[in-house]
Amino acid sequence: MSNPQFTQPWHGIPRDQITWHPVVNTEVCNGCGLCVTSCGRSVFRYDYDARTSVVSEPGQCMVGCTTCANTCTEQAISFQPLSDLRLLIKRNKVLQRIKRVELLDRERFGVSGTDGTA
Repeated sequence: MSNPQFTQPWHGIPRDQITWHPVVNTEVCNGCGLCVTSCGRSVFRYDYDARTSVVSEPGQCMVGCTTCANTCTEQAISFQPLSDLRLLIKRNKVLQRIKRVELLDRERFGVSGTDGTA
C-alpha cells in the first residue's frame, strides 16, 4: 500500500506526473532481494513464487535516486534515461524554484552567505 509521505509532489510537480522509477529485468535478477532491503521507501516487494524482486510502488521512488540499481549485483535494475529527468527539471523550472526558496529563507532568517553566516 502506498505511503502518502513518499508520494508528495516533487518541487511542485505531482508525483504521478513523474515517470521516475526502477524496472527489474526478471530474466537477469538472481532473486537476492538486496533491492528490497536497501530501499527505504518500500518501492519493491519480493515475489517468493517467482523468486524475484517486483516494483510494487513505483510512485514512492525518490526522484533521481538509483541506489537499488547501483547495489544490484546482476545489473538487473534500470531507470528511465537521466536526460528525461533533466528535461522534466528544465520544463518545470525546478532549479529556479529552488533558488527562489533559498532566497526567501535567507531573507526570512537573516542569512546573507551560502555558508549560513549573517
